[in-house]
Amino acid sequence: MNKIKMETTVGIFVVIGIVCIGYMSIKLGDVSILGDNSYSLFAKFSSVAGLKTGSSVEMLGIKVGKVETLVLDQEKQQAVVELRIQSDIVVYDDAIASIKTSGFIGDKYVQIDPGGGGDELKEGAGIINTNSPLDIESLIGKFIFGSIDDDKK
Repeated sequence: MNKIKMETTVGIFVVIGIVCIGYMSIKLGDVSILGDNSYSLFAKFSSVAGLKTGSSVEMLGIKVGKVETLVLDQEKQQAVVELRIQSDIVVYDDAIASIKTSGFIGDKYVQIDPGGGGDELKEGAGIINTNSPLDIESLIGKFIFGSIDDDKK
């Protein structure tokens, strides 16, 4: 009888451990089980240097989504970025999407100025006004090798 009680206790702890590991995997992996509570918007940039899938999308300094995919549009020679935005966040058609750097040399993220003077963007719509990231490396190279002064002359 004592052996059965011990095996039952161990079994319960094993089940609780598996449930905890599963929960943490879902939370840390940012996986949604019961459906996705977001919608897609698309933005085209001339460069997405440093941006990657899973990067955050922020509005007014608050995370409101993530970068879902990065695709090259070879006809227009632009990078198309799919943004997954929380469904309770409203973005208007006069919004501006910019690629920013977190800190001086941190990770890249997409910053959205939500606009407010136009119509509300729906699922699959595109943000027309975009700003590509500032290329710090090329600016430093120009400064070091003196080509910044050449541009002013």
